[in-house]
Amino acid sequence: MSFVDENYFRTCLAALPIQKSYTKAELLIDAFRLQQADEIEIYYTPHNEYVNVAAKVMIVGITPGWKQLEIAYRTAIQSLKQHKTYEEACKDAKIAARFAGATRVNLIQMLDEIGIHNLCGISSAEQLFDRNCTLLHTTSLVRYPVFVAKRNYNGHNPSLIRNEFLEEAALQSFVIELEMLEKPLIVPLGKSVESFLRHLIRLGLIAEHHVIWGFPHPSGANGHRLSQFEAGKAAMIEIIEELQV
Repeated sequence: MSFVDENYFRTCLAALPIQKSYTKAELLIDAFRLQQADEIEIYYTPHNEYVNVAAKVMIVGITPGWKQLEIAYRTAIQSLKQHKTYEEACKDAKIAARFAGATRVNLIQMLDEIGIHNLCGISSAEQLFDRNCTLLHTTSLVRYPVFVAKRNYNGHNPSLIRNEFLEEAALQSFVIELEMLEKPLIVPLGKSVESFLRHLIRLGLIAEHHVIWGFPHPSGANGHRLSQFEAGKAAMIEIIEELQV
């Protein structure tokens, strides 16, 4: 399922040259802008076009950042030049871009510490990120990258819940995507994602799924990551153990 005009964006991607990297000036352009409200802009990216409907674990961030976007474009362009289909290119982009780098390392370590791998019947959460693993789906509340004055949106300024434009973007993204999966275990990354999920539950827009509350965002830029994780670790382990019974 494509959430945008597949033919248009496949053509746009295929027209770009293969490069080792791309700049914001090359990718944050009118052709790829989906929506705008004053300084808030939402841009297309191929990687969140791919949804793994068979997933048992759904990891949810706020919105993809520039780094993910650039990796996703670079990967998808290469795949299309190899004559792969749009869906295959989007899947390749998803696998390459999802929580790339140190963020993924931190994420895997924390998932292992709370025992997600035991629940999934694997030896380590690292296997969730294997290309052929069908247990994981990664996504964002706002499926496509949000930039405020061309900078990554941090989930706080403006508030996702209090800003009508962003709230509607999240509703149009996440609720629809969640309905495509069959009762996954949800791992919200950070307090902003948690707050929005609780907001959706209060509104009755989503059922109260099994959620690992208290999981911090794994980015190295989150200086409180370790203390937040330790504070909520016991409760998260308890949720996992209850699901194993």
